[in-house]
Amino acid sequence: MPADNNSADFPLADDESVPSEIQKSARQPIPAQPLPREEIEDQEEKARLISQILELQNTLEDLSQRVDIVKEESLKLRSENQVLGQYIQNLMASSSVFHPANK
Repeated sequence: MPADNNSADFPLADDESVPSEIQKSARQPIPAQPLPREEIEDQEEKARLISQILELQNTLEDLSQRVDIVKEESLKLRSENQVLGQYIQNLMASSSVFHPANK
């Protein structure tokens, strides 16, 4: 295969004509830079806030369930009180002790 005249213009990585600085930088990765302290603190604050939000959501859900249970208990007790009140009125009406004294 004939050599392309244009390819001779571009040095290859293993060519000795390539400066050694280029070869070194091509082989060595750039070390990772640590995040600035403000970003780390912001991320920690964000994680703390997210944790608090999730905890508060769970607490709110628990309280909502408790409110529903208390409402049901209240309706049940109110119904029982009405039945007991009607029962007491019926007992008083049937007893001669609780009749009016004007007879």
